[in-house]
Amino acid sequence: MAIALKLTSKRRLWTFHGGIHVPDEKSLSNTQAIESPPLAQRLYVPLQQHIGAPARPLIELGARVLKGQMIAEPSGFISAPVHAPSSGRLIAIEEHPVPHPSGLAALCAVIATDGEDTWAELPPPLTDYPQLDAALIRERILWAGVVGMGGASFPTNVKLTPGTDRKIQTLVINGAECEPYISCDDRLMRERAGHVLEGVRIMHHLLGVRAVMIGIEDNKPEAIEAMRLALAETDMHDYTEILPIPTLYPSGGEKQLIRILTGKEVPTSGIPAQIGIVCQNVGTAAAVADAVLLGRPLISRVVTVSGRSIARPSNVEVPVGTPAEHLISHCGGYRETPRKLVCGGPMMGFELRSAEVPITKATNCLLALTPEESPSPEPALACIRCGRCAEVCPAKLLPQQMYWYARSKDLDRIQDYNLFDCIECGCCAQVCPSHIPLVQYYRYAKTEIWAREKDRRKSELARARHAAKQARLERQEQERQARLRKQKEALETPKAADPEGEDPKKALIEAARRRAAAKKAVTPPRQLTTDN
Repeated sequence: MAIALKLTSKRRLWTFHGGIHVPDEKSLSNTQAIESPPLAQRLYVPLQQHIGAPARPLIELGARVLKGQMIAEPSGFISAPVHAPSSGRLIAIEEHPVPHPSGLAALCAVIATDGEDTWAELPPPLTDYPQLDAALIRERILWAGVVGMGGASFPTNVKLTPGTDRKIQTLVINGAECEPYISCDDRLMRERAGHVLEGVRIMHHLLGVRAVMIGIEDNKPEAIEAMRLALAETDMHDYTEILPIPTLYPSGGEKQLIRILTGKEVPTSGIPAQIGIVCQNVGTAAAVADAVLLGRPLISRVVTVSGRSIARPSNVEVPVGTPAEHLISHCGGYRETPRKLVCGGPMMGFELRSAEVPITKATNCLLALTPEESPSPEPALACIRCGRCAEVCPAKLLPQQMYWYARSKDLDRIQDYNLFDCIECGCCAQVCPSHIPLVQYYRYAKTEIWAREKDRRKSELARARHAAKQARLERQEQERQARLRKQKEALETPKAADPEGEDPKKALIEAARRRAAAKKAVTPPRQLTTDN
């Protein structure tokens, strides 16, 4: 029997500073069930689909690979492995365009698929995980290459290991999905709510938290109801709440969602773990359930393909490495030539230069926008100091001041205004009457600061190496001088024992002569005899 659930909650909700209301445009793609398009003939799998060090290739060129087989291993603590999304042959490891704001290429493993989709031998499911050591479960999540699916792509096993000095009390699950057009998390919660909750249960077990809060914007009533129905069939009621939150962009930002649900503020330049909170995306929870309960690595994800240039906007589940053009073709191609192709949402996404880029673990949306949806930017005018940017900034920053310092390349002063607290949500640029591309200035300043910091570290490393070399040479010289002193002292020791300062060598020779003379003196002369 169906249960009618209200979307209200008795728990108090807080608000964050600023934010804006934008048309959500989600009805373009959220009415149809998740689809599975045909397998692409080529998969371009980037070796770095996560924050941290890129994965290190394990497979030789020409080798056959199986679906789910690890083809690149993590190369550091903050890193993640990469697995083959389908069976086939590894034909290249080469530079290929990837979805990145820079537009640059990156190293990718190119797999020619065989169409068989044959699975590799997978590790056994850990269905008895509550009785297992937490380190073993984290090791499984690391093996599966699970990273944040909400866009940050931080390795999940690291995030679920907060350290002994931090007591985590609350797990926040992000189902807000606040950006316009994007509906992949909405469909995931509607269709696989039980699986999402299984992943939540695993993370609750690993962190040992007292409470789990699942925040979903109230413009997704079907997802809220599906999650509540699924929760009603579990034993998680004592510590889990499904909390509808007001629809306001960017409520899906990690710090903003934590503020809404708990009333707590994440410190400037800090992380949620510092205030006893860990935040994970609903897609990440489903991937954790796949890894632990099914023994499957993260090799596919749900992607929203939308925009009014797309003939049939949809949500599709595709293998990682699938070219974007393959997804667009599956969705009917272009209804009209798009003004631009965007990876991510219209607010925080970035324009793609080519549809050849592959889907990665972090790709949640592809947008083909018409000129009406994304008109050409108007020329930037002078700042009139209206202050509207500061009014809508969800991070409580002063965008106007940051703009001036970024424009003048005063990188030290802009950091005084907490530049790195900017989440690049685009609210400031959206309301700017002078049409100043503020976020671009902040991204430029961050990039320059990172480059300067990288150069500084290189210089410090070079100085440290030089100092170490000088110390080594000085130590070697001191050791050499010490050896010479010892040799000199060894030669001078006999002289110091002789009161007259006689040369020891001459004394030895003279003593030998005296012994020879004494022996000659006592030896009788040899007698000669004559035979008659």
